[in-house]
Amino acid sequence: MQIFDLYKMQSFPYEQRGKNVFFITKEFKTRIINLAAGEEIPQCEMASYVIFYVIEGEAIVTVNYKESVIDAGKCVISEPAVLSLKTKHGVKILGIQINKI
Repeated sequence: MQIFDLYKMQSFPYEQRGKNVFFITKEFKTRIINLAAGEEIPQCEMASYVIFYVIEGEAIVTVNYKESVIDAGKCVISEPAVLSLKTKHGVKILGIQINKI
């Protein structure tokens, strides 16, 4: 068992997103996503299931071209889809990719 304090975890900009992965197995991968005001993760096609949990701030998440606003304490669970994220004021998110078995 490992315990992680998501509020205290350091995160890196999107360009260095590989450094934000803090736990990985063959079944799933977890990372912190930290976007500053006005930043976004461009549209990408995800082959895995995805869970986004907002730790702080607010984001606009697009799943298969449908936009939703999520803020602190809310999460999105998506089947494999075309996804993107953006924020007006900044956001810190826990992202979990779950591989299809």
